[in-house]
Parts: sequence; C-alpha cells; structure tokens
Amino acid sequence: MDSISESKIETKDMDRDSTAYRIEMKNMSKSFGGIHALTNVSFSVKPGEIHCLVGENGAGKSTLMKILSGAYKMDSGAIFINGEEVKIVSPRHAIQLGIGIVYQEFELADDLSVAENIFLESLGKSPVINWKKINREAREIIKSMGFDINPKARTKDLSVAYKQIVEICKVLSKNVQILILDEPTAVLNDSEAEVMFELLRRLKEKGVSIIYISHRLEEIFKIGDTITTLKDGEITGVNPVSEMTVDKVIELMIGRELSNKYPKRNVEIGEECIRIENFSDDYMYKGISFSVRKGEVLGLAGLVGSGRTEVVRALFGADKRKSGQIYYEGKPANFRSTVTAVRGGLALIPESRKEQGLVPALNIKKNITLTNIKEVTNALGIFHAKKENEIANGLKQKLRIKTDTVEANVFSLSGGNQQKVVIAKWMHTGAKVIIMDEPTRGVDVGAKTEIYALINDLAAQGNAIILISSEMVELLAMCDRLLVMNEGSIKGELQKNDFSEKNIMQLIVGEN
Repeated sequence: MDSISESKIETKDMDRDSTAYRIEMKNMSKSFGGIHALTNVSFSVKPGEIHCLVGENGAGKSTLMKILSGAYKMDSGAIFINGEEVKIVSPRHAIQLGIGIVYQEFELADDLSVAENIFLESLGKSPVINWKKINREAREIIKSMGFDINPKARTKDLSVAYKQIVEICKVLSKNVQILILDEPTAVLNDSEAEVMFELLRRLKEKGVSIIYISHRLEEIFKIGDTITTLKDGEITGVNPVSEMTVDKVIELMIGRELSNKYPKRNVEIGEECIRIENFSDDYMYKGISFSVRKGEVLGLAGLVGSGRTEVVRALFGADKRKSGQIYYEGKPANFRSTVTAVRGGLALIPESRKEQGLVPALNIKKNITLTNIKEVTNALGIFHAKKENEIANGLKQKLRIKTDTVEANVFSLSGGNQQKVVIAKWMHTGAKVIIMDEPTRGVDVGAKTEIYALINDLAAQGNAIILISSEMVELLAMCDRLLVMNEGSIKGELQKNDFSEKNIMQLIVGEN
C-alpha cells in the first residue's frame, strides 16, 4: 500500500509540474546502538511545496530532519538537492546549501538581545558592528512575520511564544530555500498561529520548500500540500492533503484507529483542596483568586501572555509575588519556594521541559527519582540502587516511556517521552496538587491520549489538577471548570454546561 501511494504521488506531481524535486532523500537508514531509528526511508519535497511530516514521538521524524540539517550522519542512503547529490557534513554546511531548521527546543542565547540572536553568526565577521543597521534589519524581519518585538530586548525577558518567533527569524535571515519547522506553533495561540500560516504561504509563493512537522493535525489540513507519515522509522504513507482525513492520518501514524482521544471521566469531586486569594505581582497579574477541589480538573484558558503561567509559578514558589495568600486543605500555607511547595504536596509540570523540567546531565532514572531522594535512601541516608531501579522501571512501564533502558540520557528520548519523564518524576513525589502547564505541547496524538488518561487517573485518586493549555478543545474535553484569563486578570468562569470556544473567546475579548 505504501509504495503504491508514493508512486501515485510522484506521478501526479510530475504530470502537474516538470520541475525537479528541490530535495530528495533516498533510502535513508540510521541506527543508534541496536535501535533502528530509520529504515530505508525515502522523502522528497518540491519547490514551493509545504510537505508535512507526521508520526508518533520516536517515529523517526527528528532523526530524518537532523540528517538533512547536518546534525546527524546517515548510515546509508543518498541526498540530492536540485538533482545533484550532496554530502552534508555539518549544520554549517547545510546552511550553505540553503537548508535551515527551527527545532522545537530553543537554541537561543538568553543574555543577548533579539537582534544579536538573529544575526549571531555574522556579528563576529567584522571588527566594527553597525548596531543601528543590525537592529533595523532585525525589526524588518520580525515585522515581515507580522509581529512587533523590540530588537533590543533581552531574549530572556521574552515570552516562550516570542522566543519561537526569534528562532524562525534567525533562520530566515540566512535566505534559506529549504525551511524545516519542528512544531512551530506549539507555543503560539490561534491568532499568532494564523500569522505564521500566512508567512508560510508567502514563502511558498516565493518557491521556498517547507518541511512542516506538527502533532496538531488540524494545522496540516490548513496549510499542507502533501503528508508523509512515519511509524517506527518506516514510511507508512505519502498522500496529498486533499485525499486525507484526520482519522486516516492517525491510522497511518499509530497503526490503529483512535476511537477515544479524550477518555471519559467518572470522578467524584470532593472538598476544597487548595485556594489562592488576591495573588498579584503588579506586573503580569493582579487580584487573582480561585480554588480547586479534590478530584477536580480546573482549566486556565487565555492567550499567551495573559498571566496564566506566571500565576501558577508563583503558587508553586518558583516566582515571587507581591501579595496573596494560599490556603491548603483549609489552612494558611506559605509556599515561598519550590522546596516548601514540594514538601507541601504541590507539583509543577512546566511549559518548557528542556529548560525547567529536566536535568540534561542526568539519565532517565535519575531525572525520575531526583524529586524524592528519601524514597531511594534509608534512615541513615544510604542509597538503594535496587529501589531506584524498581521505581524508575515501574513508572517507565506505567507511562509507556519508549526506551530500552532507564540508564539512557534523558535527551536521547523524543519530545513526548521526555514529557512523560517529567510527569513520572512528580508522580514519584505523591503530590496532591498537580499543576500542568501545556502538558501535551509537542506530544503526538497517541501519547496525548495516554496523558489524558493519566490526568483522569490522578483526579480519580483525589488529586486537584490545574491544567493550562493553548488548545481550547483540550480544555473543553478535559476540564470540569474553566477560568478565562486576559491581561493579568480573570475575565470569567465557565461551568461544564457553558463550555464552548465561543464563550471562551467572548470572555477573552471582553464581549458579552
């Protein structure tokens, strides 16, 4: 079936346009130790085509693109650009060949300005830097994308969404003709994503070949021309977007029908677990008050920059607040640091797993057990390796973390499996209030369903869940109650019977 689909695509393409493929990857194979990441994969993109690459986490998408961008060397296969075979030896060489990649995880120097990040590679080539010109050109690139970001601003002071925009600007400044985007809208709200789509359409009209990786399948049907699906390192389909449906794509991705993406909840909501009153930092949020009950999933909806993340980080003790009181199980609590919050029964799955959720120098096992060292030591402080292995392997199995061994480095995992490790480490603490900030960002559709089931399980055990998500459908399906935030304040509360995207947006924009 797969070879027939691919043959059909190539025939249709060549009938429509005799232009050669801009990029062809033929019979690509790559292994890491005994694990086959790619097996005989062929992938081609034409000029002016938006070619979507989809698959579960660990399917081989990132490996294929890292080979194309020069980060990995293939074990076997051949790469052709405009019909000529090339040997891509490094990321710098890939850029010289007109290939640019924007990774899902940021590669920015936080202490530098926006303009410095965009033109970082060229700044050291001249003894004199024309800062006025650099800032002007950076502003022009950002403006061409439909955004307004001060080029002199420190990157560390930007929101996650704006950091993503800077990443894309950095690549576009190099005049690439093959643009690879790995989950580019994962940190963008709907209106920002639409700006991104319009930019991609303009680049497509200019003949840029775009390889688009996303777990948000609805996006593919908005902007894609062709879909290639991968599963376990092999191609399972190459099809025109016009001939596909979401259900067909999911079947090709996971090899089965996904009948219950959002599992049904059957949870008894209990008494109040935690309450905050008059939380303010006098900058990002002011006068925030809400409570969460045992067994309840409370959703925080709102645009990026609305103050959602800042409020929950203050609750967790990760950021300071100017005022506000916390009541935990009816008693005043003073979580002024993450240490006191964890001891008090709170957990935070942060929006950026790479920067805030994982320790890159440690393996999977250590990342899982780090938050509760007492569990793997005795009263004398003696470490028990056997106990640690049991805990890590038990959570690996429960959360279906795809790895041969928990001894592997955590960043050897795909994004979705890294997220599962973050969740596992907090399950290990026995927390009663679990804050989830974008828990399914950059996670494939199969892993999302597993995380949703886990949220239901945690709620059924009597835990209080605070869920932040930029995906409205996710909030509507998973939450018992919704608070809508905008410009640092709560604009309204929605009960389950009043859930709808329209009602959320009306509260965000202030319409009655």
